[in-house]
Formats: sequence, C-alpha cells, structure tokens
Amino acid sequence: MSESSLSLRRAGRAANGRKPKDSADAARSGGSAARTREDAAREREERTAAKKRRSRDKRDRILKAAVKVFARNGFHATRVSEVAKAAGVADGTIYLYFKSKEELLVSLFEDRVSKLLAFMMDSLPKLSSAPERLRAVIDMQLGLLEGERDLAEVVTVIIRQSTRLMKEFAAPKFLAYLDAIAKIVQEGQAAGDFRQDISPHIAARAVFGALDGITLTWALGRAEQGALARAATQLADVLLRGLAPT
Repeated sequence: MSESSLSLRRAGRAANGRKPKDSADAARSGGSAARTREDAAREREERTAAKKRRSRDKRDRILKAAVKVFARNGFHATRVSEVAKAAGVADGTIYLYFKSKEELLVSLFEDRVSKLLAFMMDSLPKLSSAPERLRAVIDMQLGLLEGERDLAEVVTVIIRQSTRLMKEFAAPKFLAYLDAIAKIVQEGQAAGDFRQDISPHIAARAVFGALDGITLTWALGRAEQGALARAATQLADVLLRGLAPT
C-alpha cells in the first residue's frame, strides 16, 4: 500500500471517529442554548411577578395610610401630601396609583365591597340554605371591620362627605352588593324559607341599613373589641325572624 493511500485511510478513520463526538457536542450545545432561553424566560417572569407584588404592596400601603389620615382629618381637610408622608412615599407616587384624592377615597370603599362580593361568589354557594347565606353575609361584613375603627369611620362617615362621590363612583359597586343580597332573599323565597310578601330589594336595603347603622355607632363610640361579632349574631336573628314565613 502506498504511503499516500495509507495517509488517506488514516485520515478517514480519524474523521469517522470524530463524527459521534462532534454530534454529541452539537446536541449538548443545542440543549444548553435551550436551557439558557428557558432560564432567561423564567427570570423575566419572576422579575415581572416581583414588580407586580411590589406595586401591589405599595398600593396597599397607600390605602392603609389614607384610612388613618382621612379618619383623623376628614376628607376635605386632607391633603395628598399628608397621605404620601404617612405611607412613606413621594407625593407623585400617589398619582401613579390614584388619579385624585377622590379616587383614593372611593378605592377604600370599593376594596371592602369587592371583598364582600368575592366572598358571596366563592363561599355562599357552599352553604345549603338562604338563611345560612344571609347570616354569613352579615358576619362577613361586620367581621371585615372588627378591629379597624378608622376604616369603619371612613366607609360610614367620611365617604358621605361627598355626595358626588357616592353617586358617580361608589354607586355601581354598592348597587351590585345590594343586588347580591336581594338574590339571597329571592332564593329563600323560592325555597320557602322566606315570606313571599317582602320585596327582595327592600329587604336588601334593610339589611344594609342595619349593618351600616351598627358600624357607624361602633366606630363613633368606644369601638369595643368583639362588639361587632356579637351584633352580627343578634342582627341576623332579628332579620331572619322577620323574613321567616308566617
């Protein structure tokens, strides 16, 4: 065999020996690139989620500060700068979350009503009867305010300082809440648990009016711990007796 033929054969064997290694290297390289892309996407998602959490936390901090300042000064006398100082943020930061002082106040009201509506949608269907559901709503509304005297004052007294706010901003959520209570009454009437001669919406307004009155006197009085829970039980007893079939 000539020297040139031997050289060619050796080169071929070397090339053949390198092919599996080169393929494995390429596969590893491709896998590493895919993992790198996945890691980068995951990091972006985590950064986005962390940013949203920080934004949510800052918004909650502003709302909590607003409760204290509104309860102390009243709505009209409160300046946005005072809320910002109490929240530990710059004045301009408030406007990143709320367009105005009015929107900030309404957001406090809507936040509580939204929690009540979410509770009605998620938890009430698990209860077997309309009387149980109505009692749960009463417990929930007063329970949300137990230990939060300033908030109770804001949602019962401060927000009423602006009729325009109530009509233009708070009304939609408020009416949705009344409709949800009226639906419970309608369901109770259909099941024979409640009397038929009562308008569901009149009953809903009576429920809200009683809850609002109890909250108001509690907030402006001594705000005794546990008083709202006791009031919830007694109020539910009174209302359910009044709605019971004769």
